[in-house]
Amino acid sequence: MDYNEIAALIRLLDDSDSEIFTQIEQRLLHYGKPVIPFLEKAWGGSLDALMQQRIENIIHRIQFEDLQRELRVWVETGAQDLIKATVMVARYQYPELKEADIRSQLEKIRKDVWLEVNDGLTALEQIRVLNRVFFEIHGFSGNTQHYHAPQNSFINIALESRKGNPLMLSILYQEVAQGAGIPVYGVNLPEHFILCYKEDADPGSGSAGQVLFYVNPFSKGDVFHRKEIDLFLQQLKIMPDRSFYEPCTNLDMIQRLIRNLMNSYHKLGFMDKVQELEQLMKATDLKS
Repeated sequence: MDYNEIAALIRLLDDSDSEIFTQIEQRLLHYGKPVIPFLEKAWGGSLDALMQQRIENIIHRIQFEDLQRELRVWVETGAQDLIKATVMVARYQYPELKEADIRSQLEKIRKDVWLEVNDGLTALEQIRVLNRVFFEIHGFSGNTQHYHAPQNSFINIALESRKGNPLMLSILYQEVAQGAGIPVYGVNLPEHFILCYKEDADPGSGSAGQVLFYVNPFSKGDVFHRKEIDLFLQQLKIMPDRSFYEPCTNLDMIQRLIRNLMNSYHKLGFMDKVQELEQLMKATDLKS
């Protein structure tokens, strides 16, 4: 890094010539994340509103472009870690969010479940234990009052407020369940996200495992069966599809998470955020 050049560029950020500013901006963007501390220091030492706004915009662009790259790498390397990508999405609004902090909070909940689960419990008994710990002890619930609020889609806010939409609660519930050895997976149902309890495959028999029942985290972990999904789809006048009954992928969940955010910001009229999230969605599409 050329520190002298960076200092000179930052001093010129208040230039009234838009063409010169564009050149300065592009040069700072070229440096990427390492230039952010210098920009933040300049922001704190300036009383010029225009300069502060320009610095904020440049920092945001650097962070957003870096986020797009990280998300694309996650997809290209197999989309294995759901929490990692969920934290990435939250960094759109909270760029300083630390993944380790999120994992630490989830680990505390997982330990509480793990201490009460044993091999002698039936599938339903495991879910009862999980529901008691998740909903009663740790106080999670569906955010029915502000269902469409963007905050429902940010994992850090959901962990702090103990509220979320169906998808976010499902992500948290699934992570805790799987961490405690309970085979719970997301199901990408239209208009509502749910979970299923699917027996693990038996390597000896060649069985792929079967879905025993479904769980609705938005309704305190209510358990239901396939016929309830059939009825739900009939009410929506949607033809049944296998994907509405079987586990979906981590990528499916992250793409739906981004779509939920887009819908939330669209309802609030923040079209600039909607456009940025469209770009973030493209980063998850290997065809783009």
